[in-house]
Amino acid sequence: MEKYEELLVSIRKVIRAIDLHSKQLNKSSGLTGPQLLIMQEIARIKGVTASQIAKQINLSAATVTNILDRLENRGLITRVRSDNDKRRVSLFLSEQGKVSLIDAPQPLQEHFIQKFCSLEPWEQSLLLSSMQRIASMMDANDLDAAPVLEIEPMDKSAEQTTKSPAK
Repeated sequence: MEKYEELLVSIRKVIRAIDLHSKQLNKSSGLTGPQLLIMQEIARIKGVTASQIAKQINLSAATVTNILDRLENRGLITRVRSDNDKRRVSLFLSEQGKVSLIDAPQPLQEHFIQKFCSLEPWEQSLLLSSMQRIASMMDANDLDAAPVLEIEPMDKSAEQTTKSPAK
């Protein structure tokens, strides 16, 4: 097997591991990785705004808003408009959201982070630069990505793209 083929097989294994964990997370908690990450941010910072979450987890404001709409429709979060500044909307977990978060399994990246942190600093740097190079070679530098290991089905993201209003 050529080196590039071995690399592509390894990338596919990583993608597959993320996909399997994502399905298990969704099955056990009813949440996707990004939903769990957003709910964790809302729990961590009381009254956080959507734009603060977007910056913190490195997702676009539109993506975060879409996820917040779903979480609110499911009764997991509440939005509270400020009395002083009607443009500011603070986010809070509902009681149901708090229970869901307590019962939710740890994201896959927790396991990854533990193993990564146990590596020597030089090895961490080597892995980081290698992955950054791979992302660049795949023209993926400008893609929206959160520090959560999650894969969304292609048809789902394409559906959201076609439904998004033009700006």
